[in-house]
Amino acid sequence: MKKLIAGNWKMNGTMESALALGSSIVEAIQAAPQILERCDFVVCPPALHIVPVETVLTQAVSLGAQDCAATENGAFTGDLSAAMLKNVHCEYVILGHSERRQYHGETDETVAAKAAAAHAKGLITIICVGETEAQRDKGQQNEVVGAQIAASLPACTTAGNTVLAYEPVWAIGTGKTATPDDIGAMHAFIRAALAKKLADAENLRILYGGSVKPGNAAEIFAVANVDGALIGGASLKTEDYMAIAQGVK
Repeated sequence: MKKLIAGNWKMNGTMESALALGSSIVEAIQAAPQILERCDFVVCPPALHIVPVETVLTQAVSLGAQDCAATENGAFTGDLSAAMLKNVHCEYVILGHSERRQYHGETDETVAAKAAAAHAKGLITIICVGETEAQRDKGQQNEVVGAQIAASLPACTTAGNTVLAYEPVWAIGTGKTATPDDIGAMHAFIRAALAKKLADAENLRILYGGSVKPGNAAEIFAVANVDGALIGGASLKTEDYMAIAQGVK
């Protein structure tokens, strides 16, 4: 299966910089089209920039959002429904990112409800799981991630409508990266946990996220059960985003 290179732009950029970044990524792929034999690409701009960025993308780069509501359209001030995202040609939506869990109080049950709503409208969910540094220090990482997988994935989950992203919270935006052995052990654990839940678990992509950079991408992608990366800060620079993708051999 191809590696998925997912860029989470978070709350960054202006309209002008978002358009320039989208255009630059498309131009970089067009300059090296052979990379599409090894990688699929998706970018997830801030909500305000989704519609304009879509105008500069080609079929080589899918469009995603950073969140969606668990409800249908209605009186939910500030929210965006899955139907709205689908209507503006989003294919993916990130759900359950640790920043949403930490700063917005999202629970596993919230994430599952949002995922079910997204699947109902034909969106592919990128569902995030991961432990804090304190939990890893206590040896609780498998327990924490296993519980998140059990409760965050709705009954409608399949390998076709879901991607799982393992992002150790202590490695997001900190410059710290889990070792290849740590990543391999956790991704193997996740694959086994998915196998207990899904009939097609072997086909579900598992991404690694957490300070992925051009300098460590090849080593990370070489680890078994790593099917791509969810990239934060490095996805805001075309040269870094594409250099990470070039780490796929």
